Amino acid sequence: MSKVVLFLPTSYPAQDRENVAKLKNHPAISEIYFLTTDTSNSLELPDRTKALNITAFNSSAMVKAMAGKCESSDFVLLFTKPLLIKFGLFALDRLIQTADQSNAGMVYSDYYMDKKGQILTHPVNDYQEGSLRDDFDFGPVCFFKASIFKEVVSSMEFDYQYAGLYDLRLRISQESKIFRLPEFLYTVTESDHRKSGEKIFDYVDPKNRQVQIEMEEVCTHHLKRVGAWLKPDFKEPDFNEGDFLLEASVIIPVKNRVKTVEEAVRSVLSQVTDFNFNIIVVDNHSSDGTTELIHQLSNEYERIVHLIPETKTLGIGGCWNLAVMNEKCGRFSVQLDSDDLYAGDDTLQKIVDAFYTQNCAMVVGTYQMVNFNLEEIPPGLIDHKEWTPDNGRNNALRINGLGAPRAFLTSILRKIQIPDVSYGEDYAVGLAFSREYQIGRIYDSLYLCRRWEGNSDAELDVEKMNRYNFYKDRIRTLELWKRKWMNNQNY
Repeated sequence: MSKVVLFLPTSYPAQDRENVAKLKNHPAISEIYFLTTDTSNSLELPDRTKALNITAFNSSAMVKAMAGKCESSDFVLLFTKPLLIKFGLFALDRLIQTADQSNAGMVYSDYYMDKKGQILTHPVNDYQEGSLRDDFDFGPVCFFKASIFKEVVSSMEFDYQYAGLYDLRLRISQESKIFRLPEFLYTVTESDHRKSGEKIFDYVDPKNRQVQIEMEEVCTHHLKRVGAWLKPDFKEPDFNEGDFLLEASVIIPVKNRVKTVEEAVRSVLSQVTDFNFNIIVVDNHSSDGTTELIHQLSNEYERIVHLIPETKTLGIGGCWNLAVMNEKCGRFSVQLDSDDLYAGDDTLQKIVDAFYTQNCAMVVGTYQMVNFNLEEIPPGLIDHKEWTPDNGRNNALRINGLGAPRAFLTSILRKIQIPDVSYGEDYAVGLAFSREYQIGRIYDSLYLCRRWEGNSDAELDVEKMNRYNFYKDRIRTLELWKRKWMNNQNY
């Protein structure tokens, strides 16, 4: 019988007892350790369990302490969150069998979610080479081959307060497989009841900045080890390439946003610039009165170009391509979503100036989170400080978004083109630009990002969220391969 050592964070006595009630009697479980930062020796632990004192959860010190307790074990079972987790019938046996069959360094599985008494399925995504996000959803249960676990921990040369588990996972991916078993092996009682549209901004919350700095360092070391890290050497953008009638075009793809699109358009019309610009609104066959509204505005203002695609199958990326390839598109293509608006009348001028002063091919700004009534909401100002000149394009492979508003040198954007999808298309383009060109940054608040029930990502079910994240991981995988090739070719 294989020996499994279980590690789990302490929560409160009743939940701790329930978490280990069945597992402690399983013949494969050799030891159970509760991970705790409490050094008072006053913990009320379940029978046949021990305390393992650590300085911080998720730290390198925690991972190293765990490795020191599994010398005679075959596998390591880790609960990564202090939640109520109930294993299904023979679930641990399936993890052991799968790890044995796959010879994977790490195994994880789908699970059930007990959401206020309703049992829901919670599938997770398959791991890819580009699954570099530090918040990749493995579920709260991870199962490791002890020999691989100890081997990679012994190679850890840095001590992290927050990124120890992330460092562990990336190192395992370098040495072995990370395998998802598509079976629902356990049930978790949900403790975070926020909507998906609120959770997706956790990683840019200013209070998490120190965490992000550590995560960036771990990812950078990983990219260097796998040969995908790019030096801060950039191509010079050619601002004179192509014949353009205007300096800039603000591009607004829209479908059924009659409540918000006029405010977005008027925020562009109010811009004060020393150059000519227009607004290209790509109306993707709206049916709520948006089409008529844009038609009326375009008759009133010459700056507005109203485009309606011939096909009804375009995604947001396809709408962008239609605008960028149009002869009326300006030298710089500037983003504005149909339910957001520019923060001031100098936003467009600042964006275009940044291209020339920073000699860049793409610009990423800073935005303020607001509700439908334009009142600030948490986490407030989103500045994406991870876009540093020296390492931004490497760190871009770790994060799940590139900030807003975004703007591009049109001559290059026409060569790259935009994936015809409606989620992640901007991320794919940003990665492609950053592969060769500098990304300019503006840290002034330029943009009011509206969060309301009409947002396309306001409340996503788990299957759709998985599909979106899987696509972004696929984009990262392709980008990782391309950057490895570039380094191999001394590109």
